[in-house]
Amino acid sequence: MTRLNDGYSTGSCASGAAKAAALLLTGRDCGTAVDITLPGGERLSLPLLFVRRTEHGAEAAIRKDGGDDPDVTHGLTVIAEVQHIEGNGVEYCAGDGVGTVTLAGLSLPVGEAAINPTPRKMITAALREITSRGCRVTVSIPGGREIAKKTFNPRLGIIGGLSVLGTTGKVRAFSLDAMRTSLLCGLNVAIAGGIEAPVFVPGNIGERAARSHLKVKPLQVVDVGNEWGFMIDHAKRKGLSVLMAIGHPGKLAKLWVGDWDTHSSRSRSAVEPVRELAMRLTNAFVSDSPTVEGVFMALAEGQREKVSDALASHVRSAIEARMEGCCAASVALVNMAGDWLGSSGDLSPWQ
Repeated sequence: MTRLNDGYSTGSCASGAAKAAALLLTGRDCGTAVDITLPGGERLSLPLLFVRRTEHGAEAAIRKDGGDDPDVTHGLTVIAEVQHIEGNGVEYCAGDGVGTVTLAGLSLPVGEAAINPTPRKMITAALREITSRGCRVTVSIPGGREIAKKTFNPRLGIIGGLSVLGTTGKVRAFSLDAMRTSLLCGLNVAIAGGIEAPVFVPGNIGERAARSHLKVKPLQVVDVGNEWGFMIDHAKRKGLSVLMAIGHPGKLAKLWVGDWDTHSSRSRSAVEPVRELAMRLTNAFVSDSPTVEGVFMALAEGQREKVSDALASHVRSAIEARMEGCCAASVALVNMAGDWLGSSGDLSPWQ
């Protein structure tokens, strides 16, 4: 197996750029690369795009290298400007393309630049290798405002750009932990915002359907991606008493058959279980379509609702069993166009 290449985080880029800017600000040459210490103690050398004086200080830039991770920030330029300030503390500001926190529930207070705690510690440590003076660090990621629309940031209430991230300083290719952390942030923000009856969705189809068919608040719809088991387990730990799942039957039926990670490469197809359920309920042959969508579309309207309600009931029972009876679940199924197919459970909290 070919080993995937690691990259380095936006937090590492910001740390290296801040250190290079501080070197210039204190009259020292930083050359074409700068080295920083990662949280685990490893040293990392980062190539510099530029280092230059600004009106109030100095700034440097490093190009983000995500390695073989499919990261939307790969190739972006991370710029850190450093200015001296009174005292000996370090202040953090959001420049162009870096977001600002607007909702409670994250690891930063509302109003702060979306530069996460570990990158802040890394930047501070990098600066303290150069100077003990107070510093204001402004991190910018040109183009970040548009790129952020493709991330979880808008859902999490991080407005105006990307987050400066990193827990180890490196980007591990295809990091499941990073994905789960992002998804869990969505649930944390919802709960911190007073949401007691979240709606779990697997993606855009479910979200659009939830907002079209249900009465939900902006924070109430929580994207769980393929991580249903992980997110339902966390919902249980957080003491939620009701929740709803809405999405396509091809995805949610996998919970019924015991696949709680619904990624296509890690779960079974739901076509045959759904087809068998439909034939048992209709006492008739059901289309041998290779997709669940095709199976449902081949049913007559009355049959479709009957099968949909039954499938939704099976999914609801599976969720409640995983929650060990401490949470009442409701389930709604929609087709690819977002049209309502059927449901099970009490929908009144979302009507």
